[in-house]
Amino acid sequence: MARLFRRSGDVPKRSLWQRIKDIALTDVGALVRKGAREGSLEQIEELLLEADFGVATTLRLVEEVDRQAQRGKVKTHDEFLEALRGGVEAALRTGNANPALAVAPTAPTVILVIGVNGAGKTTVIGKLAHRFRQEGKRVVVAAGDTFRAGAIDQLRVWAERTGAEFVGGKAGSDPAAVAFDAIDAGVTRGADVVIVDTAGRLHTSDNLMEELKKVARVIKRRLPEAPHETLLVLDGTIGQNAVVQARTFSDAVPVTGLVVTKLDGTARGGIVIAVHEALDVPVKFIGVGEQLADLEPFDAADFARELLEE
Repeated sequence: MARLFRRSGDVPKRSLWQRIKDIALTDVGALVRKGAREGSLEQIEELLLEADFGVATTLRLVEEVDRQAQRGKVKTHDEFLEALRGGVEAALRTGNANPALAVAPTAPTVILVIGVNGAGKTTVIGKLAHRFRQEGKRVVVAAGDTFRAGAIDQLRVWAERTGAEFVGGKAGSDPAAVAFDAIDAGVTRGADVVIVDTAGRLHTSDNLMEELKKVARVIKRRLPEAPHETLLVLDGTIGQNAVVQARTFSDAVPVTGLVVTKLDGTARGGIVIAVHEALDVPVKFIGVGEQLADLEPFDAADFARELLEE
């Protein structure tokens, strides 16, 4: 599996684990000995919060490390690191955590992709189309972001690049009609997968949310069991705002999976855990770069390891 976190720029970013070690000044005893709870462990809490783990997850992780330390199970850096890794992985496996994409019993599988502009929705669709095409599947992509002519053109380019079939309307046309036509085309042409793009104007826009609800209703009208997946794409660099966005979108349409993009450094990776716990929705993919293959299926153990590696 490719690295989940890639360094960018000339100066490598210091890992979260390196920053944690700085607090302990290479002496793990300062972190775990009895009575240190309001000292170094409190600083660890602050560091995890800065890394966007969220309050609930941060407190639970630190409390668990503290409990293990009092039982004599955390005496070295490696043991402390393993305790944190285990806590991160456990948090990502809690609740609704299956990262596998749903597959319709009868083709096509319909995937609705939502999220704000700039999060990387259209790029994610292109990479998903590439993944399915590599598996030999016939794919239809629908340019449902009719609010922006550029989004329609961008998705058409992705379709050509990946060998997917394209369905779109004119800028300003009804996005629900585009979704309906795409599913109709998918059924008629014997497609395996139909991926529907949507507009991503500000998540605070009531009009956008109503538009998304309409798209979902029309999809279900054409294919009652669809959409089989509704993937919410979130920009991993925006911190706790991602949690706010996630809750707003999930209030409008049932979200079945998360795709977190732009994870090109280790400083803010905790947002993946925070959003998973806020929605009780599995993380399906992680976006780590601009290439076609840079959309990694999510693995909780790999993520925990690379988030806290030295």
